[in-house]
Amino acid sequence: MLFRAFLLTLFLGCAFSRSSHAETIYYSIRQIGFDGKASLTMAGPRNYKGRKTLLVAFKARGAHYWDNEDIYLDPSTYKPLFVERNFSLSIFGQGKVSEDYVSSKGQILITKVDGDRVTHQVINEVGSVDNIYGFIYRYRKEGSFKIGDVIHMILPTRDLKLRLVKRMKLKIGRKSYESYFMESQPRRYKIWFADSGLKLPLRITGSIGFLNSVMTMTGYKE
Repeated sequence: MLFRAFLLTLFLGCAFSRSSHAETIYYSIRQIGFDGKASLTMAGPRNYKGRKTLLVAFKARGAHYWDNEDIYLDPSTYKPLFVERNFSLSIFGQGKVSEDYVSSKGQILITKVDGDRVTHQVINEVGSVDNIYGFIYRYRKEGSFKIGDVIHMILPTRDLKLRLVKRMKLKIGRKSYESYFMESQPRRYKIWFADSGLKLPLRITGSIGFLNSVMTMTGYKE
């Protein structure tokens, strides 16, 4: 029994190490009236609120807004445990939002801070939900990238099926990339992954933050 526990601990430790590869992907971001730049960073392992997590940091900047989002993922499932968001948007104002995902109770606990005003909200019966960036990292690490793959993504407000539709050329600026094209049903997200070792998300379209966006990769660094 002790030996089995040792093996399990060893396996989880190795899995945690393998998934801790640090990288930053840079994007141009296009939204109606909110064009700007964004970055998506896999920052690696973090201890947060007493939990072992993987931190993904999303940052966006534009003429009329900025948006910082720290997403703490379960290292074994890439599902969100905590999300901390700090934003300033000309339409929506500014504030902070904290989300705690209590999957054992099927709840999301949301705290919003707007100046001196603090509000709390509980979303019940959501089960174990996904985050779009966590989903992308999980599929890059574990996906088979076989045409026809169908993966379920559970969001707080709806369930989606994402299907790997086809391989295709994607032109970004003067460069042309071989890519895998994935689309959700209902049509909320489209993702193009590079047909290369890192399977970089070359373009992501859909509901990113408050608005529908088109994010197109402009750079990458480890």
